Amino acid sequence: MRRIWRPLLVLLLLLAAFVYLTNTSLLASRSAGDPILLAHRGIAQRFDTTALENDTCTAERIFPPTHAFLENTIPSMRASFEAGADIVEIDVHPTTDGKFAVFHDWTVDCRTDGTGVTREHSMAELKKLDIGHGYTADGGKTFPFRGKGIGLMPSLDDVLNAFPNRRFLINVKSRDPEEGAKLAAALKALPANRRAQLMVYGGDEPVTRLKSELPEVKTVSRGSLKACLIRYIAYGWTGIVPETCRNMAVLVPINVAPWLWGWPDRFLNRMEAAGSTVFLLGPYGGGAFSTGIDTPEEIKQLPVGYSGGIWTNEIEMAADALKSKPR
Repeated sequence: MRRIWRPLLVLLLLLAAFVYLTNTSLLASRSAGDPILLAHRGIAQRFDTTALENDTCTAERIFPPTHAFLENTIPSMRASFEAGADIVEIDVHPTTDGKFAVFHDWTVDCRTDGTGVTREHSMAELKKLDIGHGYTADGGKTFPFRGKGIGLMPSLDDVLNAFPNRRFLINVKSRDPEEGAKLAAALKALPANRRAQLMVYGGDEPVTRLKSELPEVKTVSRGSLKACLIRYIAYGWTGIVPETCRNMAVLVPINVAPWLWGWPDRFLNRMEAAGSTVFLLGPYGGGAFSTGIDTPEEIKQLPVGYSGGIWTNEIEMAADALKSKPR
């Protein structure tokens, strides 16, 4: 019996040593540089997130305003970049006149003085709306932004022209593959170096369609992210990066990250070599997946020397907190 167990034990020890040496960050070099800050929706009015549903009108539950910026507007994006954002996330909808409107909601009823499905309007019609019309922090007694948002809904062209050298993450709001094709056509009209500054995420169908037409653009959808992480957890201990993880934005909740093989430095190095960018999200608890690194306490949880991406809804807080965090 000893003759059988002795070589098996040696094999197990060798395998354990291989797994350790392949995945320990103690033997990995760190990528130089500061973390990449991604401002989700830019600088926006914050709101109560209790019991949110897909159709909840968040403009009707904002906290008392501390600034004048409205999400998905050029002033908000400019302020986000000035605050320290490297990338700003924006939401888009196709319009009836062949443009893409930059606006979060599926309908215009909540935030604006208009009605109807966003994509059933022309860009010219959407530019006439007051996008600050519906915001209230006191149950409708006052509307602090009413009349101040007329003409502030930009098109995707407006945004890219206003910030020709800035990076954006574009969120496709539908599950329609044809929308992915339309966005791919719009991005194909851009120079290759400009496309390299853009990433796209959203529903599986439109993102898959866009990826098939523009494979060089980094994308992510729920399906592609799930496929990437499951495969990586299954055999990433070998040092092999699954094909599904290549050239994408890899979104990782901060409480899941320590369970990934080679976290942090080996993991970041592997994804970078595969053409992908890692973004840490807030803790995943089975609910919404778009929570960000939004508190100083969460910033403190970042690994020392972390140089990957950070997804945040509080860009000013994140940028300031990182300045005081040990590097």
